[in-house]
Amino acid sequence: VNTAGLGLVPPGVEIGGGRARVGDAIILSGSIGDHGIAVLSQREGLEFEAPVASDVAPLNELVAAMLAASANVRVLRDPTRGGLATSLNEIAQQSGVGIQIDEPRIPVKDGVWAACEMLGFDPLYVANEGKLVAIVGPEDADRVLAVMRETRYGEEAALIGEVVAEPEGKVLMKTAIGGTRIVHMLVGEMLPRIC
Repeated sequence: VNTAGLGLVPPGVEIGGGRARVGDAIILSGSIGDHGIAVLSQREGLEFEAPVASDVAPLNELVAAMLAASANVRVLRDPTRGGLATSLNEIAQQSGVGIQIDEPRIPVKDGVWAACEMLGFDPLYVANEGKLVAIVGPEDADRVLAVMRETRYGEEAALIGEVVAEPEGKVLMKTAIGGTRIVHMLVGEMLPRIC
């Protein structure tokens, strides 16, 4: 199956990975890992107590609403292969900033958590197909988050962290137990490859 997307970027809109600034908010449009675990479970015939469905979704209306709400949406990324962790590392490196995320704020569905624990995966690295991560100026973060939550594919949107000065080019995560760990970019291919 092949797909293609066509569209126009409105004049003045720049959402490339090198535009994050210290103090910016990091917003995730919804739960992570759904697609990767759904595809893997179907391919391998795995069944979980809580069903897991792919998050494949068109994001054009969500993005249009975000851009209409704020001129300070600086970066948009789809956390596909390599997951959220890889997308955030790419942004940190391209922008020359650090990124600090808060693990308890990152939405992960129970079924995805259970599957990841059973299979030895970290949901931060599992592919997504219908989610986006946005870097937004702090003055507009609440407004953009509210607008996202009013859309079909942004109802679970969450503020998960902020852009910091250091460590430059790195992602740090405050863990659920109160520690801090480095979140590295995915090295090599995620196994099993799902897309």
